[in-house]
Amino acid sequence: MKPNLLVTALSLIAPLAAGAQESSSAEVYGLLDAGVVVEQGCKTDCARTRVDSGIASGSHIGVRGREQLGGGTSAVYTLEAGVLNDTGASEQSGKLFNRQAYVGIDGPMGLVTMGRQYNLVYETLTDVADPFHGGMAGAASNLVGYTTKRYDNAVKYKTKRARSGLIGAVQYSFGESPFNSKVNRAYGGSLGYDKGPIKIGITHQRKDNLLDATGTTPAVDQSARNTLVAANVDFGRFIGYAAYGQSRGEGSSHWDMSNPYGAVAQTLPTDKSRDALFGVAVPMGATTLLASFIRKDDRTMLDRDADQIAIGASYALSRRTDFYASLAKIKNRNGGAYTVGNATSQGRGDKALNVGMRHAF
Repeated sequence: MKPNLLVTALSLIAPLAAGAQESSSAEVYGLLDAGVVVEQGCKTDCARTRVDSGIASGSHIGVRGREQLGGGTSAVYTLEAGVLNDTGASEQSGKLFNRQAYVGIDGPMGLVTMGRQYNLVYETLTDVADPFHGGMAGAASNLVGYTTKRYDNAVKYKTKRARSGLIGAVQYSFGESPFNSKVNRAYGGSLGYDKGPIKIGITHQRKDNLLDATGTTPAVDQSARNTLVAANVDFGRFIGYAAYGQSRGEGSSHWDMSNPYGAVAQTLPTDKSRDALFGVAVPMGATTLLASFIRKDDRTMLDRDADQIAIGASYALSRRTDFYASLAKIKNRNGGAYTVGNATSQGRGDKALNVGMRHAF
């Protein structure tokens, strides 16, 4: 995606958002995150020290709004584009609003949205299970299995949080294949509890992705089934995190998105694994200390297990600006090649140090 195309689109949207404030609530928002990444243990050539974008949180810019329709019901929308602010390029070439693009209705019975959205397992992993919240070198997604962060053509329903603290959600993504409606479809559900110091999430999803055979290639089943149980508890002086997940299907493998053949090329073929996570966050005024340990138990005959240990810290200069640092190390077994990534990059080495800052606006 050429940078000037994104600039043109946002320049058209911003005046509309400002004008819409007279009849509804609308805002342009974003986040810029940049820092230095130092990697070691690369199995392929890589820039060991580099300036990177979206380390703790993916850099993005977007517009979102809400219009009151009466009776406690509102129309809502979000358009959000990922930005690599180290180069100014789009995060995903070919997609303008690659992070989120949906419209929906928010009412007394819950929220219904349609479009490109985060899937439920990824939301539970980053919001409930991971003390690093899906970013920095300690990101849980380095080892914990899931298919992809977002689904296209998706319909999602979330209930309102009940007084008891219970909340639920379901999601269905249409495959929209002209030959087989099951190809690339996805569906799942989640049940959560969020009240007081306790937050719990239980999520299961399935993604069907059968690549049909052609005259030169055989059929490939890249389907995935992911289940995740996660919780965190605020004990006052610290917050404890724990999670357990099971993944089946080759679609749960980590993909090498930089490979010239795209997502068809897997870096770590495995179709069955179990993942366990334990973590802690310790707030100390403006400083928050972070640590986690993850064990990936590969249940295939290859037995490519892996452990990740990570530590980190953030220092808040204000409500919107902070500095952060994180160090993570993955110990691979039996030829495994899991890498230390962050919120945007998959990484290339088994050890990484991140130092950076982010600012939300």
